[in-house]
Amino acid sequence: MSKLTKYLKITKGVRVLDLACGRGRHSIYLSTLGYKVTGADLSENSIAYAKKFENKNLTFMVHDMTQPTGKDFDTILNLFTSFGYFEKEEDNLNTLKSIKKDLKPGGRAVIDFMNVHFVSKGLVREEVKVVDKIEFHIKRWIKNGFLYKNIRFKIEDENYDFTETVKMITLEHFQKYATKSGLEIIDTFGNYNLDRFYEKCSERLIVIFK
Repeated sequence: MSKLTKYLKITKGVRVLDLACGRGRHSIYLSTLGYKVTGADLSENSIAYAKKFENKNLTFMVHDMTQPTGKDFDTILNLFTSFGYFEKEEDNLNTLKSIKKDLKPGGRAVIDFMNVHFVSKGLVREEVKVVDKIEFHIKRWIKNGFLYKNIRFKIEDENYDFTETVKMITLEHFQKYATKSGLEIIDTFGNYNLDRFYEKCSERLIVIFK
């Protein structure tokens, strides 16, 4: 986050939107740097938790990121693959259009996504992880342009089974979304050190829009 804010040249007092903020980990940190931060997420439970940390520089709201907030921001951040989970393809574009509407003239937006080429090459199809003595049985597969992840576990004789789906979005996809939404891609990075993006070997695809 320090490297990213330094690259973006964010100054104290600017308005920052942490889009799909979860429980507010990054929003909270950004507010300590002197930015006026709004954290937005679709999960009511996550926002209820995050609101415990609100202060004069930090507010949280339940929000669907396919829609504009109606506010304006200098910087909008969408971090750690919080994009592409929509059931409808048009909602990927709708999210970029909403970001465009919420950005001030000259503002910057960041979408931090997985590099689907790197993920496809190194996909771990099955594994078991143990956390707090609970066994999580994980399966991953790719089908029709989507990455699927199934997680099964058991707690106190009750079985749980969840599957999440994310679209395999490439840089070319983001370029098309940008063009249609009125945004412009000005930079790309391949990891959190902000090194150059290489399609075949970069772990991440971090896209900077204006």
